[in-house]
Amino acid sequence: MTTTVRPDPTLVDVSLGARSYEIVIGRGVIAALGARIAALRPGARTFVVTDDNVARYALASAEAALARAGVAASRVIVPAGEASKSFRVFEQVCEAIIASRIERGDLVIALGGGVIGDLAGFAAAVVRRGLDYVQVPTTLLAQVDSSVGGKTAIDSTSGKNLIGAFHQPILVVADTALLDTLPEREFRAGYAEVAKYGLLGDAAFFSWLEANWREIFSGASSAGGFAREHAVAVCCRAKAAIVARDERETGERALLNLGHTFGHALEAACGFSDRLLHGEAIAVGMALAFEFSARRQGLVSKADAARATRHLAEVGLPTRIQDVSGPPPSVDQLMSLIAQDKKVKRGMLTFILVREIGLAFVEAGVDEREVRAFLSEKLAER
Repeated sequence: MTTTVRPDPTLVDVSLGARSYEIVIGRGVIAALGARIAALRPGARTFVVTDDNVARYALASAEAALARAGVAASRVIVPAGEASKSFRVFEQVCEAIIASRIERGDLVIALGGGVIGDLAGFAAAVVRRGLDYVQVPTTLLAQVDSSVGGKTAIDSTSGKNLIGAFHQPILVVADTALLDTLPEREFRAGYAEVAKYGLLGDAAFFSWLEANWREIFSGASSAGGFAREHAVAVCCRAKAAIVARDERETGERALLNLGHTFGHALEAACGFSDRLLHGEAIAVGMALAFEFSARRQGLVSKADAARATRHLAEVGLPTRIQDVSGPPPSVDQLMSLIAQDKKVKRGMLTFILVREIGLAFVEAGVDEREVRAFLSEKLAER
């Protein structure tokens, strides 16, 4: 494949009428953050929400970019990790924004991974009845998925992302150079969401990933830089197209939840802890979704199910419940968490299943007994 790095950023449009916005993708694009904000909102002040991990390697660059463009900035730094998507930290962020005297014409900047994007976006959705915000995703998972589409949320004790709002950003700045700083485990977990786009709707992209995933992982080399930018752009284009057609997830957008019904239940059962990162949970969830599809009247071939699972395992992702450290959850615990899934309609379970690699579909009315029997069998494996 070509190894030259693009000299200019890749731009992806999210077409939502008056609320359309641009995703800017490339190495070093955070340097133009202030200039882009000044052009979009002349005279606006900003409030940066970040975590203590990201603050060490990205906050200075972001604040310097804002200062160069004459954009005033305040900030709050919260603890890293899923635990910050809580009522307590959400209140802290909201109060900090209000205390900084951010007005309706000003902006919130979410500088971080999926947790920060969800937390800051939800705060922006409700403070002063709605503030505009900018996503500056610093993880692979956030760059390809959570920063795009306007889903914002915090977690409930009953499950993940159950309290939130749809609130679109006005700009997404995805600097792929920031991915060089990620721990290997976190980068690998983000890759699960990259693979998801191939598995749910783009068989050719999945084949490209099978051939080129090592370059995506290789970092700042010329080939690695191109591969990363290409992968992020393909994922963003796919999500932007789906969001433009189904912003509020009333139909097609649910396909983006491939692996998430099983995955979110496992993540919650692990207490949203380092035992199982979000992307790792989605990898296990996708492997389960493919196997469940294969067993359910042969919806997908066993060969395709094995191929999907093999690729996830090849990059080092977990694909079985037994791959998760610590005591396994019970069937009752998983079924209780699955019953809280946001896709449940009138008490009936809904899953994203597959007919082949690159062809996912929404299956409503799945029998709870069938899911319970499947999970019982998977938990009994050794």
